[in-house]
Amino acid sequence: MQILSTPGFADYELLDSGNGRKLERYGVVIVDRPEPQAMWRPRATLDVWQKAHARFVGQDEEAGAWTTSPACPKEWNLRVAEATIECKLTSFRHLGIFPEQLPHWEFMQERLRGHQGERPKLLNLFGYTGVASLLAAAAGADVVHIDASKGAVAWARHNQALSNLSDKPIRWIVEDARKFVQRELRRGNVYNGILVDPPKFGRGPNNETWELFDHLPEMLAACAQLLAPSNAFLVVTAYAIRMSAVSLDTLVREHIGARGGEFSSGELAITERANGRPLVTSLFTRWHT
Repeated sequence: MQILSTPGFADYELLDSGNGRKLERYGVVIVDRPEPQAMWRPRATLDVWQKAHARFVGQDEEAGAWTTSPACPKEWNLRVAEATIECKLTSFRHLGIFPEQLPHWEFMQERLRGHQGERPKLLNLFGYTGVASLLAAAAGADVVHIDASKGAVAWARHNQALSNLSDKPIRWIVEDARKFVQRELRRGNVYNGILVDPPKFGRGPNNETWELFDHLPEMLAACAQLLAPSNAFLVVTAYAIRMSAVSLDTLVREHIGARGGEFSSGELAITERANGRPLVTSLFTRWHT
């Protein structure tokens, strides 16, 4: 098991965390959000936390609302590698980008840029606002981006225009991910890379239900068959607290371990700017040939 940690990038940093919250800078905006895993005490002084432009308040980390200062914009842009992303305060405390995924994006781009032969194909399941899809396309891949939310796909297409990547080959599809992968199996399509970043619970465009613990095994079994025989990789991320990194590693190995290749599993984290203290956000397993 390992920790993949990032200090952020020019337009993002974790300023402090503690008492169940985290203080972050997204471009020009500082936000104060819930983070249950930050069980320690904050190290920054109160006046630093009071500089936040927006604070998410509620009974838990997702059910609540934002309070903002007059200086807080409704939308603003930040840059990560070749992609420009529009950020905004959503009702579920998110802002349109998950910075802890940076090590996965770098791994993905390295694999795609080093691909030999025909243009590589990447499938991004539960693709949200398209950061990974844009970075994959910038690295030379033909990308299929799947998300059940029409609004998220529209946001992703907007990010493509902001990034000046409109000429890149990305198919933006509003679809239930489980249905899509089953159709791809019947079509006989294969991909050199697959990203699987599902929510704990979700609904498809026709009210299909997604339950992480019930449906992830089926999803990974299908993904194993969709991966190309060689020059292939898989990245799976899970934000479910009840699951362990060992469980996720075991599940992925069950479906693809017979192919050999290299596995790595553990936790994703962001390190605080001032002192390097890691804040773990999610679990992951990666595989590649």
